Amino acid sequence: MPMSKSQNVKASWLGSTPYREAWDLQAELVSALRDGRGTDTLLLLEHPHVFTMGKAATADHLLWDESERSRRRVEVIWSDRGGEATYHGPGQLVGYPIVDLSHFNLTIPTYLQKLEQSLIEYLRDLGVESEPGERGLTGVWSRGEKVAAIGIKLNRSIVSHGFALNLTTDLDYFDGIVPCGHAEKRPTSVEALIGRRINTATAASDYMGHFARVFGARTEWISPESVLAAGLAQPRGSS
Repeated sequence: MPMSKSQNVKASWLGSTPYREAWDLQAELVSALRDGRGTDTLLLLEHPHVFTMGKAATADHLLWDESERSRRRVEVIWSDRGGEATYHGPGQLVGYPIVDLSHFNLTIPTYLQKLEQSLIEYLRDLGVESEPGERGLTGVWSRGEKVAAIGIKLNRSIVSHGFALNLTTDLDYFDGIVPCGHAEKRPTSVEALIGRRINTATAASDYMGHFARVFGARTEWISPESVLAAGLAQPRGSS
């Protein structure tokens, strides 16, 4: 598929970032991109313990009561992304591409397929065979268990939110929710599948190459301190 001239993607590793901070940052980057002041951006990070509830989530998807959540130090946030309940926490690579799909000539279904493919190819490098979910099941799966969740938001032609890939994630935390609305479907992690402990920052660096290749993007690392400034200052179409 032919590409336009605006396929530069700024990428940044934000380290451990509270969910609300990352959410607010995404909103600012979406606004800048929509108004022609920003650039396509890939945020890579991990969150402290949090249950996020998407637009399709309901209160009964929360299985732990408030005292148990407090004991486990896990926050609950009702989010504007699609999907139901999921968990984020240490040892999980979270990726938030804030990109204008018109820059890549992509539809939503094709974007989701490419996002899944970028994760599948990265996992293959680690020795993990995986595949997209069956019909009606989002994310990336291995041996019948979900290793990466995907949930996005669309604002005009701009997408935000993204994926969460379980590397060394404490899978016990998923017991506190009905994950993605499917009580019978269980999560897994790279560590559980192949016994390897992958550092999240290392995973972010290695994953970015797969994102760039699958999306046909030219990627450039920028510092956490400059990610918002770059999003606001760069005119659309700059290189």
